[in-house]
Amino acid sequence: MADLRPTEILLTDAQIQRRVRDLATEIRRDFPDDLHLVAVLKGAFIFLSDLIRNMSGHVSLDFMAVSSYAKGTTSSGEVRLLKDLDTTLDGRNVVIVEDIVDTGLTLTYLQDILRARNPKSLRTACLLSKPSRRQVDVKVEYTGFTIEDRFVVGYGLDYDEQYRNLPHIAVLEP
Repeated sequence: MADLRPTEILLTDAQIQRRVRDLATEIRRDFPDDLHLVAVLKGAFIFLSDLIRNMSGHVSLDFMAVSSYAKGTTSSGEVRLLKDLDTTLDGRNVVIVEDIVDTGLTLTYLQDILRARNPKSLRTACLLSKPSRRQVDVKVEYTGFTIEDRFVVGYGLDYDEQYRNLPHIAVLEP
């Protein structure tokens, strides 16, 4: 794509941190003890990091990597598993931690894979949701922010491996 760069700040660092604290409280209220978080790499790692720092008690972690974007700003619709979990989910309370839910195809794929591994419960937390882009009806129990259909970067989200380090969420435009 042509020369794209972050323009308008959609969500400030302060707005994000406030909402992440609230999400951590909601999740902990539902799962006060046993909790296993599965973050989807690479985009969700900063969200996961801030989320667990706002949780008390024991929390275990694992990571998965999937790809549904080639090198562009729209989902290819084809999901590939690039890295699987290191631990078992059998009998555990699991929360998938996602950066953004767009078409819902990637998350549906992940939920199906993880549900087959017999967790005690399976829920999803996403930082950003774009309901206008949904192609499948996918359940997300904890949503940080609902946004319009704009391509965003920052706070872990990237464009061609750039802009993950921004402390805010910005719109990427020419």
